[in-house]
Amino acid sequence: MQYRITEKGNLLNEKGRLATSGYATSLLLHYDRNEIAASPWRIKEWDYYAVLTAKYGVAFVVSDLGYTAMVSAVFFDFVKKTQKSMTKLFWFTFGKMGLPSSSEKGNVSCHQQGYDFDFIRNQDERLIKVTIKDFYPGKDLRADLTLKDMKDETMVIATPWQEKPKAFYYNQKINCIPAYGSVLIGEESYAFKEGEAYGVLDWGRGVWTYKNTWYWSNLSGIVDGHRVGFNIGYGFGDTSKATENMLFYDGVSHKLDQVTFEIQEPDFLKPWKFTDNEGRLSLTMEPLVDRQDHTNMIIIKNMGHQVFGKFTGFIVLDDGKRIELKDMIGFAEKITNHY
Repeated sequence: MQYRITEKGNLLNEKGRLATSGYATSLLLHYDRNEIAASPWRIKEWDYYAVLTAKYGVAFVVSDLGYTAMVSAVFFDFVKKTQKSMTKLFWFTFGKMGLPSSSEKGNVSCHQQGYDFDFIRNQDERLIKVTIKDFYPGKDLRADLTLKDMKDETMVIATPWQEKPKAFYYNQKINCIPAYGSVLIGEESYAFKEGEAYGVLDWGRGVWTYKNTWYWSNLSGIVDGHRVGFNIGYGFGDTSKATENMLFYDGVSHKLDQVTFEIQEPDFLKPWKFTDNEGRLSLTMEPLVDRQDHTNMIIIKNMGHQVFGKFTGFIVLDDGKRIELKDMIGFAEKITNHY
């Protein structure tokens, strides 16, 4: 039985530790960085957006990981099966990036060394405005995207670590966000049309242990005129109270229990399979692009594969309604971090 949080309260108790663990469908628990008991070296905060169409997509992140901050942009071409990314690290930030305490209000910005990022939160929309100089040699990237706030239910989870009582992860995934706008790379323009482009926000705040491996998959799109998506994953922390596995249908959440990823390692471009323990999810992803990350900076290590591809199979809602998915664009990843 998974524990659902239904009342507002503080995320942390008087000792600066997670007050309760479980899942919710909105940010009911209030996060305050100043209440954390752990060392500022261990605090990790980020806002990650991915906006995808059937042919191309982008992903942007602004993160403050304590002793370093990272801003990154990725452009995906699913037709050519290519990707291009640029990342900048800034050292010893310890919260200076000023990421807000809620996804519901507050802006995120970074304007340094040719990286201009603004994630702007308005009442009914989110704006993504990003410029990176020389994303390709002689070609700047300029993104101007609008994501409509649909007031949907979302996936929210508060996760502890048994072995580290000061550690916790507070996470929200907002799926199926209708998006529109454009991305320019040099003189070439990529249109993100409403009804064809959908985004996800991965909003994360917490205190992490040093080494973790996680599995995460996310998808948003349209099936027979309905907004359909899912968020599934596992691999870190104590999830005995709740998992992050959830389906979405026209803004309503449908909770899953346990899921399993079947990956044909070491070839991450072979099909991935996803199932759950209740017969409510059975999917295969045919990979198109493998965004590999192998960073080894002694203290900081990141070894992972974020794979974007076409998902086919079915999901089953709480009322038993079966939704068939066919060649829908989404992504799945296996990441090992030392940070």
